[in-house]
Amino acid sequence: MAEADLDAVIRQTAKIQHKSLMAAVKKRRDQIMARAAKAKDKHGRDELRMVARSTLELGTAAARRLQNSAEIAADSYARAIRHAAGEAAKAAAKPAKKEGGKAARKKAAKE
Repeated sequence: MAEADLDAVIRQTAKIQHKSLMAAVKKRRDQIMARAAKAKDKHGRDELRMVARSTLELGTAAARRLQNSAEIAADSYARAIRHAAGEAAKAAAKPAKKEGGKAARKKAAKE
């Protein structure tokens, strides 16, 4: 059953990556906002604030895409494992076919 836990590992790894990416985005935004605070003129300050805002938006979008991709991969893996387990159960439940057709009779006659 260790294979079935891989979807949880995928989700956990994505969660860690999401947190680290968001921390990096916020750190970068704070750096840009600090530069905006030190700006000499209003136009420069407004430009840097706009850059900081767009940095946060783009970083958040990238983190969301990463999270969505990981969830899709984990769901797909879990679905594939369930499907494979169902196929294995069906194969084990089916009895072996008996040889009783024309081909089997011809083969027996040749021998």
